[in-house]
Order: sequence, then structure tokens, then C-alpha cells
Amino acid sequence: MFSNPKVLVTGSSGHLGKALMLTLSDYGYTPIGIDIKPSPLTTHVGSIADPAFVSNIFTTHHPDLSYVIHTATLHKPHICSHTKSDFVSTNVTGTLNLLEASVSAHGGVKSFVFVSTTSAFGESLTTRPGMPAVWIDESVAPKPKNIYGVTKIAAEEVCELVNKEHGLPVVVLRTSRFFPEGDDDDQRRNSMGDDNLKVLELGYRRVDVADVVGACVRGLEKGPGLKGKWGKYIISAPTIFKKEEEVLKGLDKDAGGEYEKAVEGVREVFEGVGWRFLGRVDRVYDSRLARRELGWEAVYTFERAVRMVEEGKEWRSELTGRVGKLGYHEISMGVYTVREVDSGDSGQ
Repeated sequence: MFSNPKVLVTGSSGHLGKALMLTLSDYGYTPIGIDIKPSPLTTHVGSIADPAFVSNIFTTHHPDLSYVIHTATLHKPHICSHTKSDFVSTNVTGTLNLLEASVSAHGGVKSFVFVSTTSAFGESLTTRPGMPAVWIDESVAPKPKNIYGVTKIAAEEVCELVNKEHGLPVVVLRTSRFFPEGDDDDQRRNSMGDDNLKVLELGYRRVDVADVVGACVRGLEKGPGLKGKWGKYIISAPTIFKKEEEVLKGLDKDAGGEYEKAVEGVREVFEGVGWRFLGRVDRVYDSRLARRELGWEAVYTFERAVRMVEEGKEWRSELTGRVGKLGYHEISMGVYTVREVDSGDSGQ
């Protein structure tokens, strides 16, 4: 009887890492978790910035690894607590260590999935009031505005370099927000209830963690068959809005009106639970390429969430509750405090 193929999950103590460790067996894989912080789901404790630690994972502990899903990273909330050098060490050098170990692995890693972020688009994401919302797809050039974005883009480019030089199948997933914590923008966080805001975001800039897990699995499976064994994709719940000038202008002037046009009955549902609409939406993420090339389909869509709210049911995935709020710091730093673990180079 053959055992399920092993998948190395970096950042296994973080949000996405934990979600992957909890569910990969359901997809027919055996997850092996590494993280700088221990957790019940982390198999080996150590830093991806340490080449000896990474090498031992592939050569001594698990020479039969078939796949890698790389979620470990320093995040935007770590900007206030870590140096730029820390970000380079974890996000860039750590990624390179994993890629080189994957290339050198006995038997060869079949596919490498790198979890990046839509935050890397940076200055390309926003427009000032009075300007139409920006349509963000894979053709938009990133303009990082902080060390987090800079190092994630650099890590993406290292992935592409190793792919070209060694033929390692690599899939980069630029995920939109899926963290359960409140918004880090005080104005947005205080403008309406947390569930209200998050459901609205599913229409243009959010994705459920269960759907991110699904995208990672599709990346593993599809990577070797992609042109050049390479692909880069936005992963976000399918937007309810159309790429039309009048719609994008409407999102700037009256976002609530555009929600109402896009989804029949949504205003009545929101009014029934005392929810509000955003006054303005400044960007829309388009994930159609991932759906077309990876065959990925999001389950937890805006339309589904509205239906669940109307029926008085939970709109999030069950997995979101199982993962919980993990936080980013041991000491309170505003919204992102720790509940269970500090995510030094933990996952997304």
C-alpha cells in the first residue's frame, strides 16, 4: 500500500500553515510542518533562514518529500517590530534556501508553491477619491511601498530565477486578505461591524482561508503541467463587479449602489441585520486567471455569504473557526496581538 505523498508546509504555526496542516490529509497528502515557533501541528522547529536546518529537513528527516508549500514569512504587522534585514533574511534568503534544497532533493520536488500577497502591488492598489476604482489582475505592475512588499516581490523573482535555471515547477499565489483579525486601518475598522466589513470585502478584496488551501493544492497539482512549469496568480474570491468604466466610477462615488446592482436583494438582506455598505471601493481583484489555468474555484463567495447571512447561518468556512485568531506579536501592538503563537517566520 502506497503512503500519501509528503508535502512540506513552511510556517505551520501561522494562519494558512495551520489550515494546511489540518486539511492536506483530506486531499490525499501527508503534511510535514516547519516553523520557528512550536505548535501542536509543527513537526520540526527551526528557521528557514538557516540553510543547515532547511537542508536537514530535505536530506536527513524527509528525503522523500514530494511537494513544498511555502507560507512562512514576516508580515506587514512585523514592520514595527523587525528590521529590514530581518525581512530580507526570512522572506528572501529563506525562500532561496527552500528553493535550492528543493532542487537538490533526492528524487526531486515535483512542485513548489510560494504564497505571496496582493499587498505587494503597493501603490498600484489605491486611487484618490474622485478617481475610478483600480482593476487589479496579473498584468498590473507591483509598486511596493514597504519592506514587506519589497521582499515578497524579491522572493517571487527568486522563485522565477530558480524555475528558469533548474526547471523546478513553481506556482506563485498572490493571496488577498484572509486573516481573521480586524482591519489594521482604524477608520475602516471603526466604520462598521467586523462581519459586515469582511463580507463586503469578499466582493472585491478577500478570500476564505479554506479557498486558499484549495488554491495551494491546485498549484501543487497543476504546476508541472503549466507552460514553462511556472505560473503567478491572484487568489481572491471572485469579484461581483464588472470591468466596466461606469462600474469602476460608481465604486468611487456610491459603492453601495454598485453592490445593489451586482447582487439582487443584497440591500434588503443587509438592512434586515442592520448592516451598512462601504461608501467607496478603491480596488477590485480579478482572480479569473487562477480559475482558468489552475482550475481553482472559490466556494466562499460574496453571494454565498449574503445567502448565509439571510438564513442566519455562519458565512465563513468551518476551517476559519478551527484555525482561529493567532496574532502576530506577543506584546500588544494594536490590532495584531498574539492569542496562541508569535509568528516570527510563521505562515500567512
